[in-house]
Amino acid sequence: MNISACQKNKTSGAAFSQARKIEMKQTLACAAAAMALAGLPVGAGWFGLGAPQYLSPTLVLPAGAPNAVFVTEFTANRVVEVDLAAGKVLRTFKTPVAPTGLARDAKNNLLFVTTDGPDAQVLAFNLTSGRQAFELPAGHTPMAPVLTSDGQTLFVCYRFNNAVVAFDLAAKKEVARIAVPREPVAAALTPDGRLLVVANHLPAMAASGDYVAAQVSLLDPAARKVVANITLPNGSASLRGVCISPDGRFAYVTHNLSRYQLPTTQLERGWMNTSGLSIIDLTAKKFLTTVLLDDVDLGAANPWGIALTADGRWLCVAHAGTHEVSVLDRAGVHAKIEAIAAGKKVSNVSSTLDDIPNDLSFLVDLRRRIKLGGNGPRGLAVVGNEAVVAQYFTDDLAVVKLDPAVAHPARVVELGARAAQTKARKGEMHFNDAHFCFQQWQSCTTCHPDDRADALNWDLLNDGIGNPKNTKNMLLTHATPPSMSLGVREGAEAAVRAGLKFIQFAVRPDEDAQAIDDYLKTMKPVPSPFLVNGKLGPAAKRGEKIFKSAGCAKCHPGPLFTDLQEYDLGLAKGLDAGKPFDTPSLIECWRTAPYLFDGRAYTMKDVLTTCNPQDKHGVTSKLTPAELDDLIAYILSL
Repeated sequence: MNISACQKNKTSGAAFSQARKIEMKQTLACAAAAMALAGLPVGAGWFGLGAPQYLSPTLVLPAGAPNAVFVTEFTANRVVEVDLAAGKVLRTFKTPVAPTGLARDAKNNLLFVTTDGPDAQVLAFNLTSGRQAFELPAGHTPMAPVLTSDGQTLFVCYRFNNAVVAFDLAAKKEVARIAVPREPVAAALTPDGRLLVVANHLPAMAASGDYVAAQVSLLDPAARKVVANITLPNGSASLRGVCISPDGRFAYVTHNLSRYQLPTTQLERGWMNTSGLSIIDLTAKKFLTTVLLDDVDLGAANPWGIALTADGRWLCVAHAGTHEVSVLDRAGVHAKIEAIAAGKKVSNVSSTLDDIPNDLSFLVDLRRRIKLGGNGPRGLAVVGNEAVVAQYFTDDLAVVKLDPAVAHPARVVELGARAAQTKARKGEMHFNDAHFCFQQWQSCTTCHPDDRADALNWDLLNDGIGNPKNTKNMLLTHATPPSMSLGVREGAEAAVRAGLKFIQFAVRPDEDAQAIDDYLKTMKPVPSPFLVNGKLGPAAKRGEKIFKSAGCAKCHPGPLFTDLQEYDLGLAKGLDAGKPFDTPSLIECWRTAPYLFDGRAYTMKDVLTTCNPQDKHGVTSKLTPAELDDLIAYILSL
């Protein structure tokens, strides 16, 4: 049954509701069949079609020897050592799953590799023999390993456990777990070893307030505690990279700086999204300012990897959306900031430090934008006087000379034979490509990092103006029509095409949208960190029964955990008051806070208590605190 056909023919409400119920049954049956074919238990909370196998280079680490680097190949499940001068792979270190991070112990000649997954490992390879020396059991999605200078402690970010862990390498065990705000994805240690700087990927707060931003955590490695959580400018999200100046005075963090409080009526001059480089004063342990990496009329979307030359002269940033590298005159940037702080007028825009995050001309004459030629630059390292960049979608490295007197274009180092692109792989590339967007300000992934959500509210124009909605997860969108919170798009296909036209202001052939459709259909849910050995824990098992008795299962039945219907729960106000909202899937809700259509609830407890005063969203008011905890444990295990 085609829902849009019912709409076009103005089918009666009763007939349309019946059509929706029929399609719902068909969709749920297809989902259950897909899960069964994949060997997954129906209702387990995750299913998928598998990821395409390419190299997908993601991170680069200097190997110590001249012209040599280590490179993680995410979808090939391996790390390779590459001779940049010869342009060839020297050796390969295989990993059981995708590698997510690298650290080198020069003293003991070891290479530490973190690996992907809910119950992953940190692998230690002996660089003399090339064999694995030992492994450390890790938590959910370990990444960004950082070794102390004495080689005794390895710090690792557990992204989905919201923690940084310290390993005693002599004892080969975890000795401390330090809570941080949300999804730590990058870390760097000051040269004196006194501070560990951690970039937290997403805001850890409700989205309905006037100020929503991610934080940078400063940890004391010796005391193994957080000494400061520094909030970045309003709209800061999707933090990706961090590095520290050679003198240890400043940390630099890459991220999106979203202007989410404006209606999405245009893109010019960074109206929706800009690309930020935030500077943290590590001596004072406070935020200094954010400079914009875009130009006035040309965005530099999705800043990712960041690195400094050994002398601190050049600061390099990879732009994953525009396939280029920015090379900044670091001393010049700081001189300009200091002049503004001293009250000097250095531009028509910036008179105070607070003006700088809105100044698209700030880096004029202080930055070079260098095109790379490949697609999807992510991780970046500096080797001598060259920046080496991992290009995710072209399976190669770009090497850029940093000497401004040398005008050579970036050269390419191939990592192996390129596999033919499937339609889904093209769709993934399109989803991340800001060239699709007017003036390159953003790509789909700018608001949907890792195909999920940026934790911000956006005032899209598809349902009016002045009624912002929280960004939605892209997972299962094609299996759970309609799309958007108010169901204004009949399905994900319509939403993809509308997004290209009305959010990226682009006119593209439909084959591009078809490829994005194909890619989104391949997405796999990530198993919840609340599972125990991949299964429901004791609390979640008790919560599963409450989920049914409290009426939650009526609107959120498995395997999709949505009935594909719309309801007015009395939560909307303003322009949306009295309107029915689409029932979202609960699969992977553990990673998509804040909740409800306007992100007013940061925790699931908020959803079931303060935001459910009349028991319209499940009969939860009579639950004991223990029962409520069990119910939450089950929902967050899906």
